[in-house]
Amino acid sequence: MSIPQSLPKLEPKASMQSDKKPAHLAAPIKTEPAHEHDLEWVELVRIAFVALAAAAVWFRIWEPFPHVSVIGIVATLIGGYPIFKEAVENMIERKMTMELSMTIALLAALAIGEFFTALVITAFVLAAEVLEGLTVGRGRRAIQDLLDFLPRTVSVRRNNEVIEIPAESLQLGDFVIVKPGGRIPVDGLVLRGRSFVEQAAITGEAMPVEKSPGSTVYAGTINQSGALEVSADKLGRDTTFGRIIEAVERAEKSRAPIQKTADRLAGYLVYFALGAAVLTFIITHNVRSTISVVIVAGACGIAAGTPLAILGAIGRAARQGAIVKGGLYLEALAEVDTVLLDKTGTLTFGTPQIRDVFSTDGFSEREILAAAAIAECKSEHPLAKAILARANDLAVAVAEPDHFAYTPGKGITANYQGEEIVIGSRTLLMERGLKMILPSNGHGNNGVSEVYVARGGRVLGTIYVADVLRPEAKSAVAAMREMGLKTILLSGDTQEVTALIGRDLGVDQAVGGLLPHQKAEWVKNLRGKNQKVAMVGDGINDAPALVEANVGVAMGSGTDVARESADVILIGSDLSKFVEALRIARRCRGVIMQNFTGTLVVDSIGVGMAACGLLNPLLAAFIHVTSELAFILNSTRLLPRSSEIGS
Repeated sequence: MSIPQSLPKLEPKASMQSDKKPAHLAAPIKTEPAHEHDLEWVELVRIAFVALAAAAVWFRIWEPFPHVSVIGIVATLIGGYPIFKEAVENMIERKMTMELSMTIALLAALAIGEFFTALVITAFVLAAEVLEGLTVGRGRRAIQDLLDFLPRTVSVRRNNEVIEIPAESLQLGDFVIVKPGGRIPVDGLVLRGRSFVEQAAITGEAMPVEKSPGSTVYAGTINQSGALEVSADKLGRDTTFGRIIEAVERAEKSRAPIQKTADRLAGYLVYFALGAAVLTFIITHNVRSTISVVIVAGACGIAAGTPLAILGAIGRAARQGAIVKGGLYLEALAEVDTVLLDKTGTLTFGTPQIRDVFSTDGFSEREILAAAAIAECKSEHPLAKAILARANDLAVAVAEPDHFAYTPGKGITANYQGEEIVIGSRTLLMERGLKMILPSNGHGNNGVSEVYVARGGRVLGTIYVADVLRPEAKSAVAAMREMGLKTILLSGDTQEVTALIGRDLGVDQAVGGLLPHQKAEWVKNLRGKNQKVAMVGDGINDAPALVEANVGVAMGSGTDVARESADVILIGSDLSKFVEALRIARRCRGVIMQNFTGTLVVDSIGVGMAACGLLNPLLAAFIHVTSELAFILNSTRLLPRSSEIGS
């Protein structure tokens, strides 16, 4: 049967930009025109014509010549034209396909006077092609549903006036107004308003996410309750939405190694069928059995089902928040047995946060933070930002000090309204003559920075600051280990801190103190041991390792260099999306292997039965068609359902 090498691309209903666009605008989301394989009237007419001709032959309505059916010959040649045409093209290209074997079978049936059989087989094949086209069309409709997510017109604020403009006229830096129930047309930050946004179509999150000033929003998501004003930071293909479409388009073009294997196997099955037919004829001299052998063997379920499964898996992964850049990387993802994880920004937030505040002599947390915030309000140190953020959360008033002095590696000495405030290391406080009578706090020095706070000659307490694990990191690592994957934490942080984080996460191994090239060496060494390695990172320092790995995975919130170096991009920074992508990749491989195994079993049994005379050509054609459709339908299980697309 005629199998497209890739699914055709689609043209969106509304381009994100016009032809006359400023040079600084982002590239639009634009795809090539599609040739829909929906149920066309020509195909229906051809099937109806063959069916009527079969009825005429059966009832012997017009047979001017004895033993020869003019209607049967003419109808088979006209109805089977698409099959014959494909067979000739494949012969010219020196390809062995099912069209060629089916052509041989049909011509042989006509030669021995099996006109009714030839017509019924032709009708079976034509009907199967129509059903196959409708099934494969689900993949295209899934993409079309994505494209339809973009609004055609948008409201923007320009010169303090809200105006309605075509979506293609949007420019970077525009202030976009999104009303309740409207779709967001850009990636950007919320400037004004509060609302809940349903972003399942982009991130895979089931529940709407609350958005307020400073929150990130994505193109193609739905604003639910309040109005939002959003900055247009990314347009067209630069948006997360655009990258999803680009990933699916790339999947259509790319040919994964397993797809090439499927094509080769399909060719081998044709050789097998023809060889078995020749052997059957030599042994039995039974032409009907020989024709049945050629007809029953089918490999279209493999040839069409494999690219359909890959497209469906990449589309589903994108729906869950992981953009896979092609079938090659999807297949590699399914084979991964070792996952290397960067720490900062990947497993942790990458910014220090206050873990605990310990008080001495009954001072409250607010008093300790108030003193610390006065001393730190002029500091650019990451620890200072963590302290000021907690003070802001507790609505602690922050005043500027009258005097400020920073001692590198030790801390800050400040004066405020005649009182000395000292904040920093134990050494600094002891140098200032302050007695350190602090009981054991249980934190130790395992990755936690201790910031001591004193005011007016008295030690108020200690603030413990550390980089905090992302909430989903531990469960994601546990899920990977349940899948049988070896997990290794690689970090440029100290071995002590890395080991602590590793114990908290439950990874198999934690290695610290690594430079970027050393991370890449780890990947090389593991691959040299025939391990299939996935590297997950987010920074420039991870780029060499991402490139070196079998599959490089970048966090969506990471640097541009990391994202360009990666084969898989996670939307946002949720590691659970990577776990879901692993599951989808493995499921895709499982579906393809089911198709492979099923086809081999059905063809082997069918050929054996046909060779023994247990199958006539009609039953052989029925088995051929139903089996291949079953395998194609098996692949469609990976396609996102309509309810998932519209959610």
